[in-house]
Amino acid sequence: MAQVTRNDVIYDLGSGDGRILITAAARYGARGVGFEIDPPLVTHSRRRIEAAGLEDRVEIREQDIRSVDFSPASIITLYLFPEANLVLETALKRQLKPGSKIVSHYFGMGDWSPHQVEQVTDSAGVLRSIYLWHMEDQPRWARK
Repeated sequence: MAQVTRNDVIYDLGSGDGRILITAAARYGARGVGFEIDPPLVTHSRRRIEAAGLEDRVEIREQDIRSVDFSPASIITLYLFPEANLVLETALKRQLKPGSKIVSHYFGMGDWSPHQVEQVTDSAGVLRSIYLWHMEDQPRWARK
């Protein structure tokens, strides 16, 4: 949905096992930074990145997402509860450049108007919603 390219820098908030970043780097040549607070998941994802030979493209930081500087990212991915998404709202609006994209799995972002919504069925047969926002599609957002 985000039309990832090799020029993108993807930030995955709550990156878990690193699969999104590993796929983006291996398939599209993108660079990625994952943010995860669970130490065993940080270790696990770093091992997966190393096994995939992508240490030069992907890194995982053990860091609380509320303290992240989002400005280097061209794409943000997240799978967080709606309340957590909205905690990040001000920082995302202020720090992301026009042209940046946000992709959220399953949960929306309050009253934000998505550019695109897709329904996908996962491997367990569960229907999931994936939301995409383009920063320039949000004219009411003031960048302070």
